[in-house]
Amino acid sequence: MTENERKVTPISDLGEFGLIDHLTNKIKLRNSSTLLGVGDDAAILDFGDNEVVVTTDLLTEGIHFNLMYVPLKHLGYKSVVVNLSDVAAMNAIPKQITVSLAISSKFSVEALDELYEGIYLACEKYGVDLVGGDTTSSLTGLVISITAIGTAPKGKAVRRSGAKANDLICVTGDLGGAYMGLQLLERESKIYKDAPQIQPQLDGYNYILGRQLKPEARTDMQKVFDSLKVQPTSMIDISDGLSSELMHICKQSGTGAKIYEEKIPLDNETKAMAEELNINPLVAALNGGEDYELLFTVPLADHDKIRNHPDITVIGHMVSKEEGTHLITTGGSEIELTAQGWNPLKE
Repeated sequence: MTENERKVTPISDLGEFGLIDHLTNKIKLRNSSTLLGVGDDAAILDFGDNEVVVTTDLLTEGIHFNLMYVPLKHLGYKSVVVNLSDVAAMNAIPKQITVSLAISSKFSVEALDELYEGIYLACEKYGVDLVGGDTTSSLTGLVISITAIGTAPKGKAVRRSGAKANDLICVTGDLGGAYMGLQLLERESKIYKDAPQIQPQLDGYNYILGRQLKPEARTDMQKVFDSLKVQPTSMIDISDGLSSELMHICKQSGTGAKIYEEKIPLDNETKAMAEELNINPLVAALNGGEDYELLFTVPLADHDKIRNHPDITVIGHMVSKEEGTHLITTGGSEIELTAQGWNPLKE
């Protein structure tokens, strides 16, 4: 086979997570201060009495956000929050961020001021410092890259890999709202494109719109865990859907899982919008993503510590790897879970 005939593999064949695995499987850690590298919500670095976590995220116009219905101030805020959510998923507290932008000529200084209003608002709310970044030009649209740095006391950072059979599977808040908010915005955007004289019909859905446009990171949960005297055995934030995130934990921990349909928390607005659009709200929770709640496991012995907390729901338990990863329906059927969350690199 000549060089010109060498096989060329489309990136779409691998998908996002397959590509990450492909590009990182030859990484070798050379410094003893690197406790954890690629493969979790954030890297963990050893800095004496504290563990430092570092994470980065990239948001691209036309892929991750649509400026037709996403206000720039909200976009700036959300861009920070999605990174702080990764820090929270490590049971750490965010301290600093850097912001890098690639900007096309269609953006004015005033537009970027609006974007930074949201960035500064998020920094103020979460007590983080903006300590650097970079700017460059873009030929197409807006690209935002944010790196977040946080700290956790030594031994307190939580990885995806610590879950064991019989651990309880828990989530914070409720799920599926961000996805249904996106479906509402997409519907109204399409109507507007076809008939600009028609005003968007968004009344009565403030909660799910907020979940999509202005999510919050669960940085509050570190203090909750401390107050309950609970140390999660594994944790991840729900950015790509409950199903995908649970499978990440199972893969890293070498376990299976069983979750129960009737236990998955859903807000009434989420259910109402799903009914209006003829979508099963369970599908929104399992595969929708962008809720930025936390999915975590705790030992069975900690059940009494968490069961009365208003913001924690036990949705299932971990099982052996051989038992697989399943959803138990309200009718008692077992359905094998698959990773159907949002994947920007799949065709």
